Amino acid sequence: MATSVKMDEETKSRLEELQAEIKLETGRKVTQQELLDRIVTHALATRSEVVDSFRERTVPLSDEEIETFNQGTFDSGTETDEDDIDQLVYEEDHL
Repeated sequence: MATSVKMDEETKSRLEELQAEIKLETGRKVTQQELLDRIVTHALATRSEVVDSFRERTVPLSDEEIETFNQGTFDSGTETDEDDIDQLVYEEDHL
């Protein structure tokens, strides 16, 4: 059962451009329904990434958000380099 989908002109235009590119690259003519089905079924983004894309967030973080994050950090006074981290993560004798 087919259902119509309403979209703005820009989205429709991008869909048509993608249709044309598929025809040019593969020689195969696809319907917008086939194309939308393929996009939804084989999307590269995970479900959580799709859901997150609709959240009202800004990336990168605002200065205020960065400041809030940094308030929870502190300098321990100990310098750590890659070798220290590798030893802690990969060597068993520290346990």
